[in-house]
Amino acid sequence: MRIDKYLSNMGFGSRKDVKVLLKSKAVEVNGEIVRDAKQHVDEVADLVTVAGEEVEYAEFIYLMMNKPPGVISATEDKYDETVIDLLGDGERHFEPFPVGRLDKDTEGLLLLTNDGKLAHELLSPKKHVAKTYYARIDGRVTEEDGEAFRKGVILDDGYQTKEAFLKIIQSGEESEIELTITEGKFHQVKRMFESVGKTVVYLKRLSMGSLQLDPDLELGEYRYLTEDELTGLKEKK
Repeated sequence: MRIDKYLSNMGFGSRKDVKVLLKSKAVEVNGEIVRDAKQHVDEVADLVTVAGEEVEYAEFIYLMMNKPPGVISATEDKYDETVIDLLGDGERHFEPFPVGRLDKDTEGLLLLTNDGKLAHELLSPKKHVAKTYYARIDGRVTEEDGEAFRKGVILDDGYQTKEAFLKIIQSGEESEIELTITEGKFHQVKRMFESVGKTVVYLKRLSMGSLQLDPDLELGEYRYLTEDELTGLKEKK
């Protein structure tokens, strides 16, 4: 890869900006100053430094976010704040996008990446990637509801959901539950409970495949996936 493309990809500005940087003698490859923008580098084997700081090349970015309510799962929007707006310049440079979506008022785990292949695998209906949600429900949730979800319920548009698994944490006038589904229809969890005569009043996604929401992430915070988390997603997708 040409050094100007390499540095531009890593956020050091446009090709024109990088040429200015090269002329300043700030860029070294394997300890040698590089001034020619056309010089090729091996992004894996070569050691590239800018002003003495090592540049670690990365083609893809993988972020875990604890999405806050009121923010939409999109790359841009004319009216509302998006999850991309919550990222820093260093992350936005990679042009990541949310893998799937969480409703505007739903909180919790959201994966952001620019790896289109992985995103496709995780979202493919054929892969049956499990997603687990915590919810508070207006109404008493029962084992009968759990049985209905296992068999598949009919949504308001006539669609019958695939097998889902309900865990009742607390049943009362307001119930607490966890629900695991393997598909992602629009407002699916809310519509599933509506089909059994109940209303979701709070919803939070806890996991997607092997990826678990980091409990240390505050609402609106994000972090890079660990190597183990990324490997788990790719192996179990």
